[in-house]
Amino acid sequence: MSKKSEVITFGCRLNIYESEIIKQDLKKNVVTNTSVFNSCAVTSGSVKQIKKEIRKKRKESPNRKIVVTGCAAQIEPETFQRMPEVDQVIGNIEKRHIHSNLEKNNRVEVQDIMSLNNSLNGLKKGYSDRTRAFVEIQNGCNHRCTFCIIPYGRGNLRSKKSKSTIKEIKTLIVEGHKEIILTGVDIASWGHDFEKEGKLGELVKDILKELPELERLRLSTMDVIGFDNILIENITQNNRILPHIHLSLQSGDNMILKRMKRRHSREEAIKLCDRLKKARPEISFGADLIVGFPTESEEMFQNTLKIVDECRLDWIHVFPFSPRPGTPAAKMPQIDISKIRERARILRSKAHNKKKTHLNGLVGHKKEVFIEKNNKGYTNQFAPIKLLENESDYGKSINALIIDADDDFGYAIRV
Repeated sequence: MSKKSEVITFGCRLNIYESEIIKQDLKKNVVTNTSVFNSCAVTSGSVKQIKKEIRKKRKESPNRKIVVTGCAAQIEPETFQRMPEVDQVIGNIEKRHIHSNLEKNNRVEVQDIMSLNNSLNGLKKGYSDRTRAFVEIQNGCNHRCTFCIIPYGRGNLRSKKSKSTIKEIKTLIVEGHKEIILTGVDIASWGHDFEKEGKLGELVKDILKELPELERLRLSTMDVIGFDNILIENITQNNRILPHIHLSLQSGDNMILKRMKRRHSREEAIKLCDRLKKARPEISFGADLIVGFPTESEEMFQNTLKIVDECRLDWIHVFPFSPRPGTPAAKMPQIDISKIRERARILRSKAHNKKKTHLNGLVGHKKEVFIEKNNKGYTNQFAPIKLLENESDYGKSINALIIDADDDFGYAIRV
């Protein structure tokens, strides 16, 4: 077994970004024979999967040091402290300087994240194994959606200054990254913690102005309320911002949105998509949607099905509701699991058809495709593409003709 250290990542894009910070710190300080599990806590099932993988790793590598960090370690450190397979438990703040916390060698190194206001460090080098580069612009969340445990793993809102973000992106461009994805826990709230409140549109405008060499800029998941006028102007008028928006909708029913403590209505979501589509017709939309939230009636579920068409969604992530202990939603009247599964099946079927329709609509058209590994890539609208010939221009855009499609990919040749 290799003595080289590794980082095993679960969950979101922000975790991918932070895992790269961990990797660079481990490499810089020549830390060996260590496996770091960067965990997710979004569902109870996520925690179960992490525990399973930890036990598997210990069985495979009995002499290896196992460290658990991330949101699950932050929220329930005692869960991992009780596991004999785990050597150290490190919190979400502490992981960003993992070498110094490994050296302390405390079994548990987890501070109260709600009481901290630490500045956010960033990447010093490019990603070692990715073509597209995630860049954190903020962390934490000041909002308390009733189904979500993540603020207790991430703390309150902390935004990076514009100059720091631009400097970090410039480093990644120099390292060869052509596409940058702005990410965080709640990027729609970027700058709301500054003495003079900032807006995400201002940050995006500054990035595009200060970095003319940046070819491709993409936003990660956005709340509907985060689209200020400057941001909308840039999305619709600047082709360097890719025409793909993924929305944190969660439901298409106003009563459920209120019970979730979301900050938008279904009407506001539809109006936003209409406005963006009218100004930039080639734009595509994706969304996260939860089915089976407590008290969701059949009529409420039908409203969620309808919003797929009303917002013209092409890419849909379906989440069957599962109560997360410690959240208000876990104390609400629950829906029978069989009904939740059936609604998830129906929505996934609709999502499947939407994706298939989008892919079939590409056939016969030339598209710009950003190439990743294994001859796979994405259109600017985030449609997954497979090239039918070997392609060596990883991390770059090519022009391709889509000649076929199935349920999962469009198939293309370079032109």
